[in-house]
Amino acid sequence: MLQGKFHIAFATTDLKRIKAFYGGLLGCPEGRSAEHWVDYDFFGHQLTIQEVPKLIKTARIYNPQSNIPSDHWGIVLAMEDWEKLRDRFKKVGVTFFIDPHVVMKGQVGEQKSLFIEDPDGHAIEFKAFEKAGNLFKKG
Repeated sequence: MLQGKFHIAFATTDLKRIKAFYGGLLGCPEGRSAEHWVDYDFFGHQLTIQEVPKLIKTARIYNPQSNIPSDHWGIVLAMEDWEKLRDRFKKVGVTFFIDPHVVMKGQVGEQKSLFIEDPDGHAIEFKAFEKAGNLFKKG
């Protein structure tokens, strides 16, 4: 299988505010940047955020079997790191978009998950598996 780093890019109307979120709250190291864009090291992957004058939002669509938004992205962490991040979020008063909880309890895909939103409303999931090898395991 080919190996690589994931890259995601999206827009913001306020680069200063978005830098406070990704660089400040999440602690992502800042990479290359210019007046109207910034790169972040998001857990070893490249996140590019570009400032634009206007964002056009569409209605969020949810999975019919859950309250999980279909348009989200995130990171799979080791359980210990997930718990540390969850605790840090609680300590600093982060508002959870979806509270920390167990997903697919008792199934191969059982995981802990939480969602937050960035200042522009992008849903970000942080999750962890008790058995890391189950990430791609079929039930």
